[in-house]
Amino acid sequence: MVNLQSIPSPAILTEDRAHEADHPSSLLAAFGADQPLKLDCGIDLSPFQIAYQTYGELNADRSNAILACHALTGDQHVFNVHPVTGKPGWWETMVGPGRPLDTDKYFIICSNVIGGCMGSTGPASTNPATGKVWGLDFPIITIPDMVRAQTMLIDRLGIDTLFCVVGGSMGGMQALQWTAAYPKRVFSTLAIACSTRHSAQNIAFHELGRQAVMADPDWHHGRYFEQGTHPHRGLGVARMAAHITYLSDAALHRKFGRRMQDRDLPTFSFDADFQVESYLRYQGSSFVERFDANSYLYLTRAMDYFDIAADHDGVLARAFRGIQTRFCVVSFTSDWLFPTSESRALVHALNASSARVSFAEIETDRGHDAFLLDVPEFFDISRAFLESAGKARGLSKAGG
Repeated sequence: MVNLQSIPSPAILTEDRAHEADHPSSLLAAFGADQPLKLDCGIDLSPFQIAYQTYGELNADRSNAILACHALTGDQHVFNVHPVTGKPGWWETMVGPGRPLDTDKYFIICSNVIGGCMGSTGPASTNPATGKVWGLDFPIITIPDMVRAQTMLIDRLGIDTLFCVVGGSMGGMQALQWTAAYPKRVFSTLAIACSTRHSAQNIAFHELGRQAVMADPDWHHGRYFEQGTHPHRGLGVARMAAHITYLSDAALHRKFGRRMQDRDLPTFSFDADFQVESYLRYQGSSFVERFDANSYLYLTRAMDYFDIAADHDGVLARAFRGIQTRFCVVSFTSDWLFPTSESRALVHALNASSARVSFAEIETDRGHDAFLLDVPEFFDISRAFLESAGKARGLSKAGG
């Protein structure tokens, strides 16, 4: 008989994830029925809440605030131990004392996006109208919706202008949306490994992941909470497929090659004979411990819909016309998910808009995920940009 091994069930119970979705282990901003979030789909979402974390101190004139926007599978726990996994924050390479996003200089804010599953209202949250989990009854959300919610949070914190909005991948999309929609509220923008619209290839990869989730018999048309199940196999496969796109062939070859996993000879089965197989299965199984399957559907769809130029007759430069925001755009040579060509198209549009923009293409074989890893050149460029913008902002004079 051929041995068959699949992604194991998550060790963390569904109830634990559900508790974090409604009662997050972080700061919380609640907005009542009198403060609805107007969504692009035409629905006013209310009441709703935003879970967030802050690091560092806001200076006296509130001029040193940086909004860090998380990527697809991230959350607000950017520089603290994650309450579900117990692992360090997802951007400890960039955030902290002495890091480019220096918590001794700046006031760092990171919120879980609307549609997420770590405390901001989303499909994993309880629908106050029914007392049940939203599931697929939750309205479709977009990147602009996420940013509108963030503006309401920033207003709640009493901050008029952000010193910088920074993010990579889906976080970079949010950063660009901020500057296009609220240019007077953003002094500088650090957009990393992102694009102003999702490509057909990226939409195709997302559809593959969504179909994997929906094909899992434990998905129950999005009602798995009511059934006491979780589509961990489908979500795990979706994560495995997506994770491949975050890497590069060179990085996979360097890290794994064709090396066997704890054995010298093949087992002649469908077990994880190769190290790369074992690695991907680990990525899949660890991801489902902390992430909600429906949130994965909603957030990938939001990325698919993103297209800044669509609201400007397809002309990207018009989205940034007359903008005073300072930009730094960063790409990585081995990133084939958001290739450098897309960053160059953004830079050309910014140049056409007479915007202040610097651009860096960093040579690395680490792929799209390079912005999350230890890449010294990326740190140096980010630090230099923020220090230059800080001088222009007068942060040293303001005590920032």
